[in-house]
Amino acid sequence: MPIEPSSMVWETLQKYSKAGLKEQLNELGPLIRSSGLKLSNKKRVRDNLISNQKRATPEKSKAYDKLRSLSKEVKQAGYVPDTRYVLHDIDQEAKEKASLYHSEKLAIAVGLISTPPGTTLRIIKNLRICGDCHNFIKILSNIENREFIV
Repeated sequence: MPIEPSSMVWETLQKYSKAGLKEQLNELGPLIRSSGLKLSNKKRVRDNLISNQKRATPEKSKAYDKLRSLSKEVKQAGYVPDTRYVLHDIDQEAKEKASLYHSEKLAIAVGLISTPPGTTLRIIKNLRICGDCHNFIKILSNIENREFIV
C-alpha cells in the first residue's frame, strides 16, 4: 500500500480474510477501533449503557402501559389498525402489535405522562410518519383534547 494502513483497514482485512491475518494482528498489540476506543473502553461504555437502561425501566414500563391504554381508547373511538405499513411477513395480530409500538406513538405516550393536560406535544423524527400512525394520532388528539405536531 502506498500509505500506512489505519486501524479501519486492518479491521476490514481481519473481517473479510481467513485466519492468516489474525496472527499479524496479534503481533501489533491492542488495536484502536475506528471509533477511537480500545476494546476494553468499548466494553466499559457498553456496560454503562446497559446499567443506565436498567435504571430507566420504571419510566419505560409506564410509557408502554400508557400506550396500551391509549390503544384501547382509540379503538373504542373507531380506530382500525392499518397493517399495510408493517412490512414483515407475520400474521395479522402480530402486525397490529408491531404497529402499536412505532416510535411516534411511544413518544406521544411519554409526552402525555410527563406534561400537564392541554399542552401541545411536538414530536420530531427524521423519517416520515406512516399512515397508520397518522390516523392513530388524529383520533387520539380528539380524545385527549390536545394538539399533536409530528
